[in-house]
Amino acid sequence: MEKEIAIIMAAGLGERMWPLTNTTPKPLIKIGDIVLIETIITALQLRKVLKIYIVVGYMKEQFGYLCKKYPEVELIENPEYMIKNNISSMAAVGEILGSADCFVCEADLFVKNENVLNKVEGKSGYFGKLVSGYSDDWIFETEGGRITSIHKGGTDCYNMVGISYWKKEDAAVIRDVIKQFYMKPGHENLFWDEAVDKVTNRICPVVIEVGNEEIFEIDTVEEYKALEEDIMK
Repeated sequence: MEKEIAIIMAAGLGERMWPLTNTTPKPLIKIGDIVLIETIITALQLRKVLKIYIVVGYMKEQFGYLCKKYPEVELIENPEYMIKNNISSMAAVGEILGSADCFVCEADLFVKNENVLNKVEGKSGYFGKLVSGYSDDWIFETEGGRITSIHKGGTDCYNMVGISYWKKEDAAVIRDVIKQFYMKPGHENLFWDEAVDKVTNRICPVVIEVGNEEIFEIDTVEEYKALEEDIMK
């Protein structure tokens, strides 16, 4: 297996989690006594990922302990997190994206199945959860097992769960599209996944299917409380 790296995007304000995020960045919130971002790091360690880059912004100083606890971890600052969407976090890593096969993870995840990353079988793709009925979340349109479109809102389709995997050459394509977006007005409102959507026909990502109980994405206080209640049973 080729050497792999990971990028964890942890720069955001977590506004939908206020007041919990008034004093603590969302990735450092605990479910019981387990820190959210550390469930991701543990899964990456079990995958034997060589290096883990965490992109920080909001209350960045609170992430410092992770570098001492986990020798694989390095922090990268996103100076634009207050004025731009998460495309800025991917821009902040620069040439790191495209330097190796790479996991890209959101930081507001509770990874319950520590071995879930071993579902990767050498192809670029997004981890996705099949959802029946309509979803207003980020979804994938697929054809012949390949992702053809990435956008919000869809019926009976795979939903994004916050983790993706990119072969080195595909990550470089995404990096270059992000650079192109940065040269145009309005890029500050974009999600980095919109760069991927532009090149699905070139990199042919697949859906890496996960079950309902393997990865939990936490967007609101209500979701946090429901998961904590479930985990603490």
